[in-house]
Amino acid sequence: MGAEELRMKTEDQLKGDLANLKKEAFNLRFQQANGQLENTARVRSVRRDIARIRTVLGQKAAATAGSAPKAAAEAKPAAKAKAKVKKAAKPKAEAKAKKPKTETPKAKKAAAKKTAKAKA
Repeated sequence: MGAEELRMKTEDQLKGDLANLKKEAFNLRFQQANGQLENTARVRSVRRDIARIRTVLGQKAAATAGSAPKAAAEAKPAAKAKAKVKKAAKPKAEAKAKKPKTETPKAKKAAAKKTAKAKA
């Protein structure tokens, strides 16, 4: 399946092909796990076909989004106005009591040796 063939299809056709390829990829993975897969190269080609379809779908979505720049331009000033509003400062929490750190067995042994040496 070439990229040129995919560009000629509609989005609905591409989505249908994508669903079929995903099912096939699932079946191939299942066969591979069971040791029944005969054509191992098919896994790679299906993965690449899925990637091609996703790429073409993304390109078509970008093209349709690019054809409506007015709607995006109108939304930006409203977003900027919201961003300029300053938020009230939140009062800082009181000093939190620190939890004692849990020591590892090695750290406990080292601490016990230090106290033993200090006492001796």
